[in-house]
Amino acid sequence: MGGGSDSRIPSILNDRLNGQDIFVTARTYSFDPEEARGQIESWVEELKPDLVIGESLGVLHALRITGIPRLLISPALNAPLYFVPLAWMTLIPGVTWIFDRIYRPREGDRQPLHFKFRTLRKYRSHRKAALSSSVGTGDFIFAFIGKRDHYRRSGVVSLRTWKKHFGKSFQLYDGTHFTEEEYIDSLVIPKILEVLK
Repeated sequence: MGGGSDSRIPSILNDRLNGQDIFVTARTYSFDPEEARGQIESWVEELKPDLVIGESLGVLHALRITGIPRLLISPALNAPLYFVPLAWMTLIPGVTWIFDRIYRPREGDRQPLHFKFRTLRKYRSHRKAALSSSVGTGDFIFAFIGKRDHYRRSGVVSLRTWKKHFGKSFQLYDGTHFTEEEYIDSLVIPKILEVLK
């Protein structure tokens, strides 16, 4: 949410993996999940990736891509459970403007955020499709979840939800939602190399 091609994790992965015949590509897509779905399908067709990595709210998009191994970081599977019931607030004059100011992405190629009623309501079906599309496909799916992820308290990132849908295909690490660089180096990159072999 608000990330993009110049975000921290894609930049670190590109820096670390560039000399190993591994090419990291990150694209910025729409906050509207239906528009994003079309954009992402087009890029998957164009790029034919060997691995897809999703982070936070982007995990829902990554889960909807089938037939490709997926590594997921800080999976915010339950964020739509907050978006949908709170969507009505955006109908109050001025609230969308306030949200746009609070959640303004940093400068650069970042996902523009615009909290509209219709957009937020679309996240219900998006979540449902993401959680059901990968089950039973036999695709490789693995997640890294921080023990100190502050979104675990609210249930946005939930071990219970992850286990219900994907079993024990995850690793807890002693980090936060933002996956410190040391864990990218010690956990994420080795798993990437393992999967790509």
